[in-house]
Amino acid sequence: MNLLEASIESIQQAMSSGSLTAVRLTQFYLDRIAAYDQQGPGLNSIRVLNDDVQQQAAALDDERSRRGARSMLHGIPILVKDNYETRGMPTTVGSVLFKGFAPDRDAYLVSKLKNAGALLLGKTNMQEFAYGITNVGSIHGFTRNPYDPTRNPGGSSGGTGAAVAANFAVTGLGSDTCGSIRIPAAQNNLVGLRGTQGLMSRRGIFPLSSTQDIGGPLTKSVRDLAIMLDQMIGYDAKDAQTAESFGHNFQFLANLQLREKARIGLLREWMEREEGDEVVAGVIRDALTNMSEKAGWEIVELESAELEASLDRPLGGYFVSAYDFKQDVNNYLRANPELGFADLDALLVPGKHHPKVDLRTQKCVAMRSEDEATYFREMAQRKVIRRALLSLLAENNLDALAYPSIRHVAALIGEDQMGTNCRLAACSGVPAISVPAGFYRELPVGLELLAEPWADQKLLDLAYTVESMHPQRHLPKSTPSL
Repeated sequence: MNLLEASIESIQQAMSSGSLTAVRLTQFYLDRIAAYDQQGPGLNSIRVLNDDVQQQAAALDDERSRRGARSMLHGIPILVKDNYETRGMPTTVGSVLFKGFAPDRDAYLVSKLKNAGALLLGKTNMQEFAYGITNVGSIHGFTRNPYDPTRNPGGSSGGTGAAVAANFAVTGLGSDTCGSIRIPAAQNNLVGLRGTQGLMSRRGIFPLSSTQDIGGPLTKSVRDLAIMLDQMIGYDAKDAQTAESFGHNFQFLANLQLREKARIGLLREWMEREEGDEVVAGVIRDALTNMSEKAGWEIVELESAELEASLDRPLGGYFVSAYDFKQDVNNYLRANPELGFADLDALLVPGKHHPKVDLRTQKCVAMRSEDEATYFREMAQRKVIRRALLSLLAENNLDALAYPSIRHVAALIGEDQMGTNCRLAACSGVPAISVPAGFYRELPVGLELLAEPWADQKLLDLAYTVESMHPQRHLPKSTPSL
């Protein structure tokens, strides 16, 4: 079979028939990494490879022959963002200061995927401390976008995004605090879900903001996304937030269906806000017009004074995440004394981090205990925005809101990335999915769909409909068949 762009389901069929093994599949990806990540365009998306992966692949092949497959992920090579703890492998969070940190445990989601039979192929490059969206760090430099290696791949999960887009693994894990799954998905022609807050455990993911952090997959298709989610979601007794998932018994793949005749609200102010937004906005409008014609979607253009105001008053996002970062990282450092840092102040020494990260992190260090009152005011404002958002959905009888995942195409490496639309979902705790919408001069554009809490299945259905009736996925020209 042709392994380029191969889906999880097609790979499983080939493995079940005996025409493909996990060992052969893993070698296919290792060869592509050597050719295109380490050489060729030099994407620099992989931080470190698992030295034991072929031995583990052989063991899974043997297990399949004796007992059958554990799940749809049996023998499937995956990549994991470098802020997930991984047993016996470095977890650097993109920082040279964590170079020697190799925890003796796996993050909860990594453990669940391994138990399902997934193969940990390696760790991916990321924005240092996940604090930014251009994917630069002090330990591994910058990652290139496979669709244009002069441009960034989005962040902070840009290493995973670039690697999956270039077919260096079947799929991979990212994390989203404010767009860090959805932006790389958009800029690498992938699908990425920021689930409802509490859908899956955050345990073992280096924290940026406990009120906004969530993990999730980046995949080449919605069906692959559904397969991954089915193995990742659920209650974790050591992450209290996941208690919110009780009563929501998702079976994403089994229940995946086309959603025609949907009613979609188009947020005007989230389409074109600044100069240059019109390019991406045009691609989004064309995609929605196509969905209207092919799927019978009703597109309703909307304005909301409260949501528009949130663009200027960023939902308290910047202040809240900075305050969270200091508190959450201090807790993480205390729980991991082997790192050798007493607190964030000791960790974030000026000049020890990538210049693009230094300024942001120093603002976090400056947070003081007396800022607590401001923090709670900003958190209260988020509840106002959430109510306004849910009212807008209900009063207009909408299945979802639509807007660009990011309003600008990928910026050149070294330049700031503008146009983020990340905050609405991140700060209100509701789910949002990015699905390929089209291209502007060969640069991918992502359509983001947002819905009410625990409407994650509906969002996958809507994205599946877009993917089926407006297909836009294709392999980057910089990483062709070997």
